[in-house]
Amino acid sequence: MYPSASIAIIGRAPDTVNYENALRLLGADVTTSLDPEQCEKCDGLLLPGGGDITPAFFGQLNHGSRNIDTELDIIQLKALDFFVKWKKPVLGICKGLQIINVHFGGTICQHIENAGKHEWKGKDQFHYVYHIGCSRRDFFYQLYGNSSFVNSAHHQAVSRLGKGLTPVCQSYDGIIEAVSHDTLPIMAVQWHPERIMDKGGEEILTYFLNRRF
Repeated sequence: MYPSASIAIIGRAPDTVNYENALRLLGADVTTSLDPEQCEKCDGLLLPGGGDITPAFFGQLNHGSRNIDTELDIIQLKALDFFVKWKKPVLGICKGLQIINVHFGGTICQHIENAGKHEWKGKDQFHYVYHIGCSRRDFFYQLYGNSSFVNSAHHQAVSRLGKGLTPVCQSYDGIIEAVSHDTLPIMAVQWHPERIMDKGGEEILTYFLNRRF
């Protein structure tokens, strides 16, 4: 893809303004939709942050999930299924990472032990994340090296990792903060790059827009 790529955002329009603005700032054409089939001509998919995923989708009862939107979950999972089939680039942000994990058979910790240091408290919190693994080919190392300072607004996290997904960085307390797929052009982060464009966010969005497969 090139910076003028067409990106689909699957979400409710009032909640997607920050993502739209960030992508357009980098020259992308953006389509926000709740109809995945309308996005077939788009070059890539962005799955945005939001509430928590319906726990039934990863085989659990509700043990702390909040702000559930089952209709949106179904639409986002369907959109991801299409883009996997089309083998087009996907970027997941916060809830988007968790949607990707669930799609590939993973599970979610519905309320992490250290949630007070990660969740939204009227504003983002901030902490470092650290590269993990031996490979230096993953997107995190290519963009940030061994560590990066990121924002945080979540109380859930990946528990069992989905099939084909590899973690590429984690927080100081062991929370998986970014993943990539082993064979598909799929990447995801637990933080919100669209809200820290001048502090590392622009790099990851530009990387996404320039992916070529």
